[in-house]
Amino acid sequence: MVTNLARERLERGELSLGVGIRVLRSVEVAKAMKSAGFDWLFIDLEHGALSIETASQMCLAALDTGISPLVRIPNGEYSLATRLLDNGAVGVVVPHVETAKEARDIADRLRYPPLGHRGVFSMMPQFDYRPTANLTASLNSANLIAVMLESANAIDNAEAIAAVPGIDILLIGTNDLSIEMGVPGELGHAKIVDAYARMIAACQKYAKWPGMGGVYDDELMRRYIGMGARFILSGSDLGFLLDGGSARTAFLRSSKI
Repeated sequence: MVTNLARERLERGELSLGVGIRVLRSVEVAKAMKSAGFDWLFIDLEHGALSIETASQMCLAALDTGISPLVRIPNGEYSLATRLLDNGAVGVVVPHVETAKEARDIADRLRYPPLGHRGVFSMMPQFDYRPTANLTASLNSANLIAVMLESANAIDNAEAIAAVPGIDILLIGTNDLSIEMGVPGELGHAKIVDAYARMIAACQKYAKWPGMGGVYDDELMRRYIGMGARFILSGSDLGFLLDGGSARTAFLRSSKI
């Protein structure tokens, strides 16, 4: 069976914590982020400049480390998604999903039969490149497929999207949603709080997992987690580097010589 710590956490009712990887390039990031306590890598091929080769190497390192490699692809680039799933990824995040029809297309492209029509490649790194009799069923069960809701229209369609078989997670991209709703940067605005409430209710109705992305203020994170968010994009490589570096230089410059 394929191990997917990100999914196992969710199935146990725990928080599943991820870290965005956009600027780091080396495979050491998998061990470092596992040591930091994260459950999954959010390897960003939508906004980052990572190549598919680098992303695949990170996925392979993550598999052996025990942290789950998930990849975010640009919307509609399903061939990129399936190539990465064939080369180590155990989940895909698709941004800017607006309708149930789009969600059905995603499930169809990224799931094996009978849930979809993804093509089969037998020598998978998830199984140490050995032929496996129950390969498609195991990966259908283990992989996580998340869709991002980033507009008012997507929130209006949250219940219909959550009802789609083969979709596991509804993940709000909070920064984009705030811009689309006319309250840019106001991540605790009543419109955003209502969007989370509606998305979480839709997930609870259809046994899907609610996700939170783009919120890094401690109190707001607690608020949305308290409402039911479980799949948590907790921060990013660049953000952590800047925060840690800024704290250290501020301390040193304030020290007396």
